[in-house]
Amino acid sequence: MKVVTANHLQEIDAIIKTGKVYTDESDRFSYSFDASFGTYLPDLVIQTKSTEELVSLVKFANREKIPLYPRGQSTSLSGGPLPVKGGIVLDLSVMNDILEIHEEDLVAVVSPGVLTSNIHKAAEQKGFMYPPDPSSSHVSTIGGNLAENSGGPRGLKYGVTKDYVIGLEVITPEGELIKTGGSTVKNVTGYDLTKLIVGSEGTLGIITKAVLRLIPKPKATATIMVIFDSLVDAGSAISKILSVGIFPSKMELMDQASIVAVEQFEPLGLPVDAAALILIEMDGHPLALQEEVAQASELCRAVGAREVRIPKDKVEEAELWRARKLVSPAIVRIKPTKISEDATVPRSKIPQMCERLQKIRDKYGVHLVVFGHAGDGNLHPNIICDKTDKEEMSRVELAVADIFMAAIELGGTLSGEHGIGMMKAPFMEMELGAAGLDIMKRIKEVWDPNNIMNPGKIFPEPGQKLELS
Repeated sequence: MKVVTANHLQEIDAIIKTGKVYTDESDRFSYSFDASFGTYLPDLVIQTKSTEELVSLVKFANREKIPLYPRGQSTSLSGGPLPVKGGIVLDLSVMNDILEIHEEDLVAVVSPGVLTSNIHKAAEQKGFMYPPDPSSSHVSTIGGNLAENSGGPRGLKYGVTKDYVIGLEVITPEGELIKTGGSTVKNVTGYDLTKLIVGSEGTLGIITKAVLRLIPKPKATATIMVIFDSLVDAGSAISKILSVGIFPSKMELMDQASIVAVEQFEPLGLPVDAAALILIEMDGHPLALQEEVAQASELCRAVGAREVRIPKDKVEEAELWRARKLVSPAIVRIKPTKISEDATVPRSKIPQMCERLQKIRDKYGVHLVVFGHAGDGNLHPNIICDKTDKEEMSRVELAVADIFMAAIELGGTLSGEHGIGMMKAPFMEMELGAAGLDIMKRIKEVWDPNNIMNPGKIFPEPGQKLELS
């Protein structure tokens, strides 16, 4: 049943003067899915670069109680932008005109549709770095990164998106244009609304501008690849390195299944007989890096590493990191459906989580591949399957639930960077408890009394269960 009526359309057409309104089914279908599961057809899609038009549209939608779904490039793995209640999808990827580097203030000012990789390039041209580097940065928008509080490999040393956002311009669900934070690194005026909005997955408003903190670009980097005959030993090495004061910028794990998949996809000389490998990148002063590489290599050997490889030049170093980036495209060659999870545990629990994942794989007979940002405990257990095989998918759903349970029992979290969206909503109470979840619901109700802003996300519907088929 449509939420938007013919009378509504007339008013919307009067509001959106410079943008576009799409009502054809073929256009709407293009906005009915993301990188997760499920297809939900919106009533219409709106593109506009005008903040003023968006403000008027939100006021109208709030009055008429029409659901609004902010959307970037829809690379979400948790169903973040899916229009599950119908209504209007707002394509914010067209708001990509502002990308300013303010050198003296060490900040970037951006509009939500700017690709994250373009922020990286602009900052580096001025000798700076914007650290958050999700693997989708070449296609994802900064608005989506802000909504999901995205991370990436460099999160180990530098943190995630929320650590670099110091100001926002936001349209509230009632159509008020507000500013949070500002352009100063220190700002303790009132509640930190900036941090509340970042990671709220579009449920508290529409971000129309952001001020991002930049840092000086490190002078040099160094990479080592460490090969193990045991996945658990690899997890122990990660904990050991971090506990002695070496702080790599990246520490990425690949298990045997991901190593083999990459080699079959594009032969790069990876050790397919190894149980796991860790890619470690350190950055800083060149002289300090020499000592840290030597110390990290020795520590890894002490906890059972079979071999430590140091690239002979930057070309070889780039090849190693290319191997890590190829994991996702490589594993989907095995079977057509990829369930990408990001359950995260404390660093000290990485070995136990690796053990639990192996037991889950064997218990349910699923094709489980483990890789990810192991240095900060943000593993990416991926299950490769075929969504047309109902029997297999029922086992996969049970395995995913057990992965979430394992992470929580080890003191971790449902999501390190992919967000909750629809897919993880049924498990929210398991992590937060009833009282914790209720507090979040009450915040949502105050900000969005008519529940028009990305409804159906984060908070579970009564009886909602994980469904992947």
